[in-house]
Amino acid sequence: MREMWMLAPVLFPVISGAALWIWNPGRTRMRAAAAVLSLGEAVCSWLAILNCMEMRLPLWNIGPGMELCFKLDGIGALFSGLASLIWVLVVFFAFEYMEHETEEARFFGCLIMSLGALTGVAYAGNFVTLYLFFEMMTFFSVPLVFHSRKREALRAGMVYLAYSMLGASIALGGYFFFRRYAFGTDFRAGGILMGEAGPVLPAVFCMAAGFSCKAGLMPLHPWLPIAHPVAPAPASAVLSGLITKAGVVAVIRVVYHMAGPEILRGTWVQYVLLSMAVLTIFTGSMLAYKEKKLKKRLACSSFSQVSYVLFGVFLLSMEGLYGSLLQMVFHALAKNALFLCAGAVICKTGCTRIKDLKGMGRRMPSVMVCFALASLSLVGIPPAGGFLAKWHLAVGAMRAGAGLFVWLGPVVLMVSALLTAGYLFPVIVEAFFPGRDWQDSAKPKADKPEAGKWGEGGWSGAGAVTVSLFMGMPLGVLGISLLVLGAVGNPVFECLRGIASAMV
Repeated sequence: MREMWMLAPVLFPVISGAALWIWNPGRTRMRAAAAVLSLGEAVCSWLAILNCMEMRLPLWNIGPGMELCFKLDGIGALFSGLASLIWVLVVFFAFEYMEHETEEARFFGCLIMSLGALTGVAYAGNFVTLYLFFEMMTFFSVPLVFHSRKREALRAGMVYLAYSMLGASIALGGYFFFRRYAFGTDFRAGGILMGEAGPVLPAVFCMAAGFSCKAGLMPLHPWLPIAHPVAPAPASAVLSGLITKAGVVAVIRVVYHMAGPEILRGTWVQYVLLSMAVLTIFTGSMLAYKEKKLKKRLACSSFSQVSYVLFGVFLLSMEGLYGSLLQMVFHALAKNALFLCAGAVICKTGCTRIKDLKGMGRRMPSVMVCFALASLSLVGIPPAGGFLAKWHLAVGAMRAGAGLFVWLGPVVLMVSALLTAGYLFPVIVEAFFPGRDWQDSAKPKADKPEAGKWGEGGWSGAGAVTVSLFMGMPLGVLGISLLVLGAVGNPVFECLRGIASAMV
């Protein structure tokens, strides 16, 4: 039974990650085991994608309307395949980053288990399965947030847990009402509603808004700027670049595979969700513009940029959904690159404030070049891939016929792009062109490293700061991927367009 392949990328990382945490074999064996497990997960994910497309795997029939099952479709394959590849890079980056940390077994164990739960979200064939793995992903990722066990980290972990559970509970409450009007439980393109949509519109709104909490949609966004700065940089990378996308995948399931775009188009649900997305895009950009700490600025940027994805989803059009999928891919690559670059700077210099990055392009040129490439993609400047995503989102808004969002959407996208340039480009300019008054041998003020044992950290004097292959390789792969996909990514784009057209 080929469909059994779907079990491997879910069970393998969950079981092996838990075993790694309990076993705690020591640093050398820990690295080897984490490398093998992450690579093994990637292989399992792609074997499942190649062998199990459009297959259904029943898991457990709890009761009427309570069956657990997997079904691999286009959106699930896209998300799981992307996550498995990026996760390998993050794990390798963490080898050097975690050298000065304690509790490595817990970190790598939870990191790998989170990937298994994330894959379960992608493979979920119905709401019950989606909800189960969505909550499992939350519980596995909470230890990543409070890893340092400092007071602010523990507080951030509890805030993250509280908001995640609140959002999931709102979604579950909506489902209890929705299921009365559905003629099945499995996700299906076009939806599973029977009869008039009017009675279930509040339920659909609750499910979409609840799952959007994980993506940082206002007003359920406060956990993001609190959790990201205190988590280790590799954890921040997957939280921002991938785990937030789990919320997007869940919203896509609700909107396109449960309610159906035809039923929601032109209703108050669509307009309210679009309004929330537009407000989040603008507000997140403004908050990021004002923030003085690098990781917190990137965190505020995260819920703004992920709301681009949700905006495209809520347009309920093929062009909008296509732009949304493009933004999902490029944001995952870019935001992982930005957080890993920030982690490399913090690890090697101890600098966490933006003002202390002056001249960093001369100290860590390869890291800051990658930071620049990822920034170009987020802003949407060609040839970086983010330009294509924002172009199709704007075109999708103008063609969607969604009232005032026909012009408001493109305007907000343009303003947000300018704000994104405003809070990212000065970092790059100051890093590479610090000015005549900057002394290369000076030791700028630096905050203590976020969670490590580097002491006061900072600079050791003149000369370049080097990173190992473990740090450099993931940054190089992510930076080059953004350029290559933006320039010659037509086969990938056609695949994404096919996924979007099959759902609308």
